[in-house]
Amino acid sequence: MATAARINISDAIDNSEIGAFQIGVFILCALCLILDGFDVQAVGYVGPSLIKDWQISRAELGRVAGAGNFGVLIGAVLFTMLADKIGRRPVLIGATLFFSAVTFLTGYVTSAPQLLGARFVAGIGMGCIIPNATALIGEYSPRRKRVTLMMNVSVAFTAGAAVSGFASTWLIPTFGWRSMFYLGGAAPFVTGLLMAFWLPESLQFLAVNRREHEIAKWLKRIDPAVPREPANGYVVDEQNWTGVPVVHLFREGRALGTVLLWVINFMNLLNLYFLSNWLATVFSDAGYSGSTALLVPTTLQVGGTLGTFGLAWLIGRLNFIPVLTTCFAIACLSIALIGQPGLTVGLLFVAVFVAGWCVVGGQPALNTLAATYYPTALRSTGIGWGLGVGRIGAIVGPVLAGELLNLKWPANRLFLAAAVPALIACAVTFSLRWARIRGA
Repeated sequence: MATAARINISDAIDNSEIGAFQIGVFILCALCLILDGFDVQAVGYVGPSLIKDWQISRAELGRVAGAGNFGVLIGAVLFTMLADKIGRRPVLIGATLFFSAVTFLTGYVTSAPQLLGARFVAGIGMGCIIPNATALIGEYSPRRKRVTLMMNVSVAFTAGAAVSGFASTWLIPTFGWRSMFYLGGAAPFVTGLLMAFWLPESLQFLAVNRREHEIAKWLKRIDPAVPREPANGYVVDEQNWTGVPVVHLFREGRALGTVLLWVINFMNLLNLYFLSNWLATVFSDAGYSGSTALLVPTTLQVGGTLGTFGLAWLIGRLNFIPVLTTCFAIACLSIALIGQPGLTVGLLFVAVFVAGWCVVGGQPALNTLAATYYPTALRSTGIGWGLGVGRIGAIVGPVLAGELLNLKWPANRLFLAAAVPALIACAVTFSLRWARIRGA
């Protein structure tokens, strides 16, 4: 490689071994995702305390959760397109520092409308974390290990949601619910500073945008044998597109795959945020102790964390479509089981764990599938718009559940209704076989 007159960035990364530099990139992305997951799920854990302290209705709490996801939607669709134009690094760092500040200030709100506004604004920053971190992980991973690395590192978001649950069982009884936002704001600030010093830009992005003077210092960290100034520069096997990036998601045969991925994201995120935002409140209302009610959604996130690793292993052997189709079918059954009367506490936790494995664990797999479907210049946009459309489901799920709970719907009817989106996700995932998605 040292004598090459022209260096192909994609080949250089694909032929490399995973070294300390790439591991450092993955750790920084994982930290960012952990704290994103912690903050996104915080309202679900503080919900019972808010209802008690402020005497707000379930419908009001649902609107607060929906506002946060509406902010995430805006961040996902706008700032991921910006990242495909100016780079992953500045958007990731800026978004992390932004949601850090807003989340910390959320600890000072004194009313439901103030909390709703704060969650909406913080959500704008959170919305572009997953798409850009996932894209950056993939762009520093050799092709032979890309799917496994993307899923195993991006599970940090789910792990962060689980950490949020465990932390809530100690912080809320000891220091009150505001402490969740103080911690959720302070920790990302430190991570943002670490990224400002050590997070690199995507090499493929730099090459596609002909910013060759920045490539050498990062590429030599991966392979010291690479010449610092190759005679004919750096190339990638992809093109750059002009105009609005989202338009290109529907060109060159990508339209069907894009639409189907959007539908699956909508259905799965509807369920994910319905479960994560309402399990604690539903089971607190059902008479479970405060600590047990908080451990129910924590079990969902633990199931999702372990499920991501399990699904990554299965997808590496069986590919995306058969694994995810089966996954969402099992999700349908487990969600329907959660609300059935007569369940023992043990069976309840098993049903929630399985639902977490399939619904929460399935989301990193969907993000990874999107990342492998779209080229570098569209990758953040492709993942971000899929998640953005999915966030409409994430808004509908918590808000609709709050309204149904206000109408005194029993738990068994609520969870039977929630099983329907999982069934739709199963059917649409099966239909991806006609969308010409590579490796699916």
